[in-house]
Amino acid sequence: MSQDYYELLGVSRSASASELKKAYRKLAVKYHPDKNPGDEVAEAKFKEISEAYEVLSDEGKRRQYDQYGHEAYTQRGEGGGGGMHGDPFDIFSQVFGGGGGGGASSIFESFFGGGGGGGPQPGADLRKDLELTFEEAVFGCKKEISLTKNEACERCDASGAEPGSKMTTCPTCRGNGQVHIKQGFFSINQECPHCHGSGKKIEKPCNTCRGNATVRKEKKVKIDVPAGVDTGSKMRIRGEGDAGEAGAPAGNLYVVFHVRNHDIFERDGDHIYCKIPVSFPTAVLGGSIEVPTLNGKESLKIPAGTQSGTKFRIKGKGVKNLRSHDTGHQIVTIIVEVPTNLNSEQKEALETFADLCGDNVQPMKESFFEKASRFFGG
Repeated sequence: MSQDYYELLGVSRSASASELKKAYRKLAVKYHPDKNPGDEVAEAKFKEISEAYEVLSDEGKRRQYDQYGHEAYTQRGEGGGGGMHGDPFDIFSQVFGGGGGGGASSIFESFFGGGGGGGPQPGADLRKDLELTFEEAVFGCKKEISLTKNEACERCDASGAEPGSKMTTCPTCRGNGQVHIKQGFFSINQECPHCHGSGKKIEKPCNTCRGNATVRKEKKVKIDVPAGVDTGSKMRIRGEGDAGEAGAPAGNLYVVFHVRNHDIFERDGDHIYCKIPVSFPTAVLGGSIEVPTLNGKESLKIPAGTQSGTKFRIKGKGVKNLRSHDTGHQIVTIIVEVPTNLNSEQKEALETFADLCGDNVQPMKESFFEKASRFFGG
C-alpha cells in the first residue's frame, strides 16, 4: 500500500485522537465487508483504513510514522508494510465497543440493526500446536493429541436446565434473544442480558454445568497428518472446538504444525537439500558415491573434475506437495574435502603432483586471472 495513512483516513497530520477515531468510524461503516458482501475492493479498503488507524491511534507508532514517513516506516516492518499487526475486525470491535462472543460480523449487525437475532452462541475455535519429526512431516503420520475444551453437558443434554425443570420464555426479550435500545444516532440490537441470547429462562439450572450447557473436559483426538506438511501448516478438524451454548454448533480445532530440524537434510518447499563430502581423488578422477535419502541410499555418479559446490538432482526424492501431490527432488551439493594431517610420504606425493600440474588442469584459476588482468588493465 502506497497511500499515506493520513490521506487514507481523510484527516490532517495534526488530527487529534478523537478526529482520527471519528474518521475511522465513518469509513469503517462504509467499507465493512458485512455491508459490502463479495466486494473485494471494499474489503481491501476496509483493511487499509484499519491498518492506518492501528498505526496513527498508537502514539509510539504515529511518532515513528511521522518521523520516517510512509515508505521508510513500512520498509522497517514497524507499520503495515506487507501485513497488519492487528486483525482489522478486532480493531473495528474495539473502536465500536464490541465485546467478546459474537465476532466482528455480529458486532456489525448489532450496531446497524441487521443480523439473524440472538440465540445460543456457537462454540469457539481452538488451536493446538503439534511438533513433528522431519520424517513425520514428509511422509505423514497418525497422531493423538490431548486438549481441554468445553463439551456438551450430558446431565442436561446441553440444555442448561436441571432434568425435570421447566424452560420458560424470557420475560425481558420475550423470546427474541435480543433487546432493542437507542444510543445517540444508532439503533442497536443487543444480546439480552438476562437470557444471554437464548430467549429462554431456566427455572432451575443444571447442577453439573450450572446452566452453561457445557462442561470443561480433557479429550483425546486422533488425527491423520497428511504427507508434505511443513512448519506453519494448519489442519482444520471440524466440530472439535468448544461445544456451543445450549446445543449450538461446536467450533473447529486448528492444528498448527512445527517440524524439527534434521541432522542431514534441509527442506525448501517440496525439495530436500543435503551436502555430501567427497574425497579429493574422487572429485578429480570421478567415481560413484552413496547418498542418503529419506527413502534409503542412492548411488550417485560423480564425473571426473567435479568442483566443490556442484549440485546434482535426484528426481522424486523430495516431498509430496500437499495440493498437487507432485513430488519434489533431492538436491545434493558436493563438498570436496581438502586432505589434512598428511604424513611425509603423502606430502611428497602431493608435491610431485603439484609439480606435474600446469594451468591447463585448473580452468577456473585460468579464467579468474584472465578476468582479473582485464579488471586491472593488464
